[in-house]
Amino acid sequence: MKTATLPSLRVEPLLRADAESVLREGETLTSLMETAMRETITRRRMQAEFLARGLRAGQEARQTGVYHTAEAVHAELQQRLDTRRRQVLG
Repeated sequence: MKTATLPSLRVEPLLRADAESVLREGETLTSLMETAMRETITRRRMQAEFLARGLRAGQEARQTGVYHTAEAVHAELQQRLDTRRRQVLG
């Protein structure tokens, strides 16, 4: 597969210095920027999917008339968390 290039990025000198100050051993500014871009793309896709699921859930609730209170949802999540903690921690 051929690679493609992205436009060069002009930034304030302070931002470049900050970026360089957090580079790990063997890491380049290019690899840092690529990682940041990949993570941002993944996060934005997840946010879009989350929003779509929420909108579908709202539409389903309106159609069925079945709603759940925040307290009930929080209690269910707490129960799942407690169960998982017992499994992991013993």
